[in-house]
Amino acid sequence: MIKLTNANIKNSEFVDINLSGSKFEDVNLKHTVITDVSLNDSVFDDVDLRNVKISNARLDGMTIEGIPVQALFAAYHAQNDG
Repeated sequence: MIKLTNANIKNSEFVDINLSGSKFEDVNLKHTVITDVSLNDSVFDDVDLRNVKISNARLDGMTIEGIPVQALFAAYHAQNDG
């Protein structure tokens, strides 16, 4: 186990790394690029997602505030595509 506390590892690069079961608390990921990553069964609580862009993502089973994301998209398209 590696434990970093109050560390500045700005501009680091992690390639082919297993971080499953890890905990991130009070972490700044601003301007971070995340590619080819599994976040399956992860939990995000008290996060700032302003201006986050998500593309090419599998969203089955994903919820926001308890609402299935696929249902949110369906409601949006029903209101805006017709």
